Amino acid sequence: MSTDHLNAPASGDAKAPAARRRHGSFLHRFQLEIRMFVLLMALSVALSLVSSHFFSLGNLFNLMDQSVVTGIAAIGQTFVILVAGIDLSVGALTGVAGIVLGLALSSAGLPVPVAIAAAIVFGGLMGLVNGLFVTFGRIAPFIVTLGMMSIGRSLAYVISNGNSISSLPQGLSYIGSADLFGIPANFLFVVLLFALAWYYLTFTKGGRTIYAIGSNIEAARASGLKVSYYTNLAYAVSGALAALASVMLASRLLSIDPIAGNGLELDSIAAVVIGGASLFGGRGSMIGTFLGVLIMGLIRNGLNLLNVGPYWQGSAIGAIIIIAVLAERIVTTRLNRRGQ
Repeated sequence: MSTDHLNAPASGDAKAPAARRRHGSFLHRFQLEIRMFVLLMALSVALSLVSSHFFSLGNLFNLMDQSVVTGIAAIGQTFVILVAGIDLSVGALTGVAGIVLGLALSSAGLPVPVAIAAAIVFGGLMGLVNGLFVTFGRIAPFIVTLGMMSIGRSLAYVISNGNSISSLPQGLSYIGSADLFGIPANFLFVVLLFALAWYYLTFTKGGRTIYAIGSNIEAARASGLKVSYYTNLAYAVSGALAALASVMLASRLLSIDPIAGNGLELDSIAAVVIGGASLFGGRGSMIGTFLGVLIMGLIRNGLNLLNVGPYWQGSAIGAIIIIAVLAERIVTTRLNRRGQ
């Protein structure tokens, strides 16, 4: 009698190795995001222990609302960093685009949707200028966007005569005050933006091209990919989203200041890097950036709950960012060595 059937694996056992491979592949693919999620949960638990107000609905909704502006800017910053660039002009473009929005509403009397569209187009064009200088001018992104940061701040003061623009239409406030089932609608809108950006980077040719450019730009050119086009697209998206961030800022107080968005470039870069993106390009994800935005929001929210003075918050946030990024690099290096 043949005994092969005794040695053959059962149908359930045969499926087990395949299931383990799929499980292992999932864990390997999202290991960084999983670690970021664990860190997010650990921070949440720690803050709940030191402050009884942390898990209150009011504070959680406030945390969501505070993450909106940084989240929008971080999406654009992710695109730029993935192509091995950097955008230091994000905060300045938020300020000048906000002034454009304010003048379009108060002076030109344009309807709210038209004024918003005008501000976003303006921001996108300013971002495109960054990209053109990087791609065709062959100037380092750091230098180009640093120059645009100065230009943007200057233009914000020039066209506003150094004054804030207030008394904006009440219709604009709906953007910042609306909610859906009690959850701030602007936060849900940001989640939708992240989902769309994730889909684009993950499932489209353009997204794969952006990763290829950041990984090896010369190889991307040799493969016939549209390097200049997608690099310009990344900077244009960053500029347009910086302008959209100014809309969210203006909707809160129905006013806009030339200095709006100050420091936003650093917050957006920090969120992207904390989320696991490489400043050398080619590595990063929208899921990681989203978690990085939430971690940044938790840090700021926790410092406020602990009554840390505003002058010390910058030092605390900077130290936490450095420690978080250093820890991530150490863990990543060890895991890579084990994989070898």
